[in-house]
Amino acid sequence: MKAYPPPRRVVVTGIGVVSPAGIGLDAFWKGLQTEPQRRRVRTIDDFDAGQWLSSKEQRHHDRFTHFAIAASEMAIAGGLPDVDPDRAGVSLGTGIGGINTFEVQCGVLGERGPGRISPFTIPMVMPNAGAASVSLRLGWRGPCETITTACAAGTHSVGAGARMIFDGRCDVVLAGGAEASINGVTVGAFTKMTALSETGLSRPFDIGRDGFCLSEGAGVLLLEEREQALARGAHVYGEIVGTASTCDAHHITAPSPGGVGAAACMRRALDDAGLTPAEVRHVNAHGTSTPLNDQAEAQAVAAVFGPGAVPLTSIKGVTGHGLGAAGALEAVAVLLSFHHRELPPTMGTTEVDPALEVDVVLAPRPWEPGPTVSNSFGFGGHNGSIVLAP
Repeated sequence: MKAYPPPRRVVVTGIGVVSPAGIGLDAFWKGLQTEPQRRRVRTIDDFDAGQWLSSKEQRHHDRFTHFAIAASEMAIAGGLPDVDPDRAGVSLGTGIGGINTFEVQCGVLGERGPGRISPFTIPMVMPNAGAASVSLRLGWRGPCETITTACAAGTHSVGAGARMIFDGRCDVVLAGGAEASINGVTVGAFTKMTALSETGLSRPFDIGRDGFCLSEGAGVLLLEEREQALARGAHVYGEIVGTASTCDAHHITAPSPGGVGAAACMRRALDDAGLTPAEVRHVNAHGTSTPLNDQAEAQAVAAVFGPGAVPLTSIKGVTGHGLGAAGALEAVAVLLSFHHRELPPTMGTTEVDPALEVDVVLAPRPWEPGPTVSNSFGFGGHNGSIVLAP
């Protein structure tokens, strides 16, 4: 009978971030503390793909892949271990993939006919293009996987990447999420669903919350086996100590009543980490600013940790909702909170809904870093939770 090695420890030794709140760690952290403009659609207007890609490469990749490559390059900029390419993996999530390219090529089809469709359309549109392109650039031949669990994809991909190391499949993994799905179809569709904020404000857990602000971006973490990272003297931002994934099996868009699915996911993540709810010092919420989702998540947090028992934050007041990139961006925020010993404010929120029994952080709060649960929930009933520790 084959003997399996014990689970290994996984640390974060590099971070890359592209977001409406800022590009790069310093700009992103500063952005999380800055009052956002009223914009129901939040694009990254100062992103220059030319810093990482040639003109030819830019033409042959969708914008979401531009983001994935840029964030991955930032994550490895501080150095890589002497890695066996067969034990180096990529785990990148996306909600929709190259839908911008798809919309453009549909226009080409209608206006100029099938003969003028780009031969690069399929490799630009496919959701796995981001992960595949990162692996190709680095020559990494280990697992290269894409998770498309809607708005839970970024968190699921970080958890899956950590599992590759926990289970001994890899020694190093780039994990996170990328999304660039702002176009006429998606904005129109979310508007028809009444999911977008009419006010242009994302106000997680606020009594006046009226929907999310659609955004784009990418967050990528360099994950390593802990002993390897310490041996090479790498800077360690934090550790991933637990992961979990569940499904509500309730409704294609609405959360299960009372947040029972989200609560089950958080409990499983804590069990995986070997922690009790009392040991958790912060919950980074999915916090979309939609009435039903914020209510369900608040009920779940109160059920797991107790009413008002743990500080709760959401960065979507600044970043907007990056769909498949959201969970990865939020993991970045947690890791920076460890570094700065401070919880960022839940920007946009001014009056917490009194029906929600949660301690929402409304101003920067000095904080002794400790185990943090980061949540993501997606259409389809997907729930993802990871537990990070300093």
